[in-house]
Parts: sequence; C-alpha cells; structure tokens
Amino acid sequence: MRVTQSMLSNNMLRNLSSSYNKMGILQEQLNTGKKVNRPSDDPVVVMKSLGYGMTVDKVAQYQKNLGEVNNWLDSSDDALDGVGQVLHRAKELATNAANTGAMTPEDREKIKIEMKQLREQLQDLANTKVGDKYIFSGTATDKPLYGENGYPELSTDNTPPTINQTAYEKQVEIEVFDGVNLRVNTEAGAMFKQIDEVFKDIQDSVDNNTDDFDFSGAISSIEKNLDKVLTARADIGARSNRAELMDNRLQMQEGAAKKQRSENEDIDYEVVITELITSESIHRAALSVGARIIQPSLVDFLR
Repeated sequence: MRVTQSMLSNNMLRNLSSSYNKMGILQEQLNTGKKVNRPSDDPVVVMKSLGYGMTVDKVAQYQKNLGEVNNWLDSSDDALDGVGQVLHRAKELATNAANTGAMTPEDREKIKIEMKQLREQLQDLANTKVGDKYIFSGTATDKPLYGENGYPELSTDNTPPTINQTAYEKQVEIEVFDGVNLRVNTEAGAMFKQIDEVFKDIQDSVDNNTDDFDFSGAISSIEKNLDKVLTARADIGARSNRAELMDNRLQMQEGAAKKQRSENEDIDYEVVITELITSESIHRAALSVGARIIQPSLVDFLR
C-alpha cells in the first residue's frame, strides 16, 4: 500500500486532536478535582456518586431531626425540674397549713397567695413550648395543655392510655434513622391535672379555714407526684442517652459515605499531574516528528 502525503497529514492531525482532547480532560479534572464532570464521562461512577450523595443528605436530615429530639427532651427535662421545685414548695406550704391552730389570718392569706402563684407557675410549665409547639400536649401540639377551660379530659391512672386515648395523650415521634423513631414528648398531662387539683384543694381549704381538710392526704399526693416527676425525668434521661448513641452512629455513617464518595469521584492529584506532564511531552514530540515527516509542499518552495 502506498503511503500518501494526505494520509500522513490526516493521521498526524487525528493524533494531535486526540492528544489535545486527553490533555483537556486532564486539565478539567485538575480544575474540578473530580474524575468525571458529566454523566457521559463515566455513567457508572456518576450513579455511584449520586447514591453516596443521597446517603450523605439523608444522614444530614437525620442529624437535624436529632437536634429537634434533643431540643424537646431538654425542654421537657427543664420544665419537669421546675415542676419538682413547685411541688417541694407546695409541700412546705401544706405542712405549715396543716397547723391550723397556730396560723393567724395573715399566715393563711400569705399561704393562699403563694399557692395561687404556684398553680399559675404549674400551668405555665404545662404549656411549655419548643418553637411553636406545646410539648406536653401530645399530638395536639398547636393547643396548650392548660387552656381557657382548664385541663382537657385525660386518662386517669386506673384507665389504660390506649382506651379512649385523646390527642393530648398520644406519642410524638421523630424519625432519626431508617425505620427508627424516637419518642420526644413526655406524657405528663394527667400528672399536671392532678397536681393542679391538689393545689386548688389546699388553696380553698386555707382560704375557707377548713378544719377537716385532709392535709396529710394532700402531702402524700404531692410526694407521689414528686416520684412521678423523678420517673419521668429518668425516662427523659434514658431517651437522651439513646439519642446520643444514635448521633454517634449517624456520624460514623456520614463519614463512611463521604469517604466512599471521595474514593469514587475524587482524583489523585499526583497521578493526574504526572499523566498531564507525560501527555504534554508526548504531544510536543508528536508535533516535532510530524513537522519532519510531512514533506514540503509547492507553496513552501514558492516562498
């Protein structure tokens, strides 16, 4: 087969174009730091990167959800701590009020006023909010637990909560992992209502100077509710610990997903720079050799 001048020229131009394209790809990889910059470069790598990216985004959303969980639990614990302080003070007042014979009208008036303030403080704690949500109102987060008509109808200790359960007694859960939900609310509505009734009875007894009021029973009820507060706070602490463990798990999964995505799509700069330098050397050599093997044309002689 006879090798013509046009064949030499076309081959050289084709090889030079291929060399330019290869250097362009390497330079683009250095600019972006990615192995592929469009789906057509490597569809498999792109699909894997999309999957890893979705995992990272999902973990980020779960971490935001965990922040909301911790916000609910911390606010609930702070509110119940306030309830405990109110109960301790109410117990002191009830103990003093039990000595009816030693109290003066002025003493009764002071106890009545303070009991009223304790009831109002208890009602404020019952309406604790996180953002625009009432945390002790069950799934009725848009309604305060203590409203204009007082506390809503709630199950008593003798009624299973699953029977005739109202929205105020239902659980609020937030998803923190695939198929994993954490309960964030504390079912304390019945406790708030019972404490408020005890406080009201003590207040009315002191106000009316009732001699036959069962102060010992009221004090016992306050102590029982103190135990309930401690139990509820222990439950909140256990859920906080689980949320912390889940956060550690999410951090590990996020790190693994980011590492896999980096290994899949990020370039090795040393390798790419070496390949680019090699390609440039080959390209210069091709230009030099091509200039020598292509024969001069008639135009070159005329010049």
